[in-house]
Amino acid sequence: MQRKHEPLATRWAAGVAGVVFAVLTAVAIVMVRIALPGGIGGSDVSADAGQRSAVRTALELLPFAGIAFLWFMGALREQAGEDEDRFFSTVFLGSGLIFVATLFGAAAAAGTVLAESQQHPPFGRHLAYALLTTYAMRMAAVFIITTSTIGRRRGALPRPLVALGYLAGLTLLVVGSSVPWSELVFPAWALLVSLNILWGRRPAPPQPATST
Repeated sequence: MQRKHEPLATRWAAGVAGVVFAVLTAVAIVMVRIALPGGIGGSDVSADAGQRSAVRTALELLPFAGIAFLWFMGALREQAGEDEDRFFSTVFLGSGLIFVATLFGAAAAAGTVLAESQQHPPFGRHLAYALLTTYAMRMAAVFIITTSTIGRRRGALPRPLVALGYLAGLTLLVVGSSVPWSELVFPAWALLVSLNILWGRRPAPPQPATST
């Protein structure tokens, strides 16, 4: 009897974890972008007290966003079942893990911004933006495309969401750091997928017992 409730619990866990990841990541990206609006090419290489506070708060959110993403990824993979395609499963898992590792690397590099001064080059800012906008977002693009492909093959995602996923993945893969604020595409996609999981999958109504 307990076995029947496991798929619903897994979908609920995936949906909630995806929402948490999307919200925390979006908030962290917005705070960093507002605090350091110039990006890599900004002329202001010094962060004032308000900017340092915003960056510090964003860095404190990112570890929890990464943990939520791992939970989100694991729950999605659980729904694929034992008959999942090994090729897409490997790319799905690898891109997700590399994304989290790169995200944490970007956070660690951004932390050096808090210790930089006008006499030192903005190495931490350069490295953080490169890791986040170039490498992490490329891995996010692969993750989106792979997830959309798995969802299309198994019928787990509606066609409009699959098409939107391919569009989001290609956008991150092609434009990358050349378009400001494009990093928000990934948490926005994760939020849509999570809401689809939470609202689009309802438990089947109980069947009336038949007498034998």
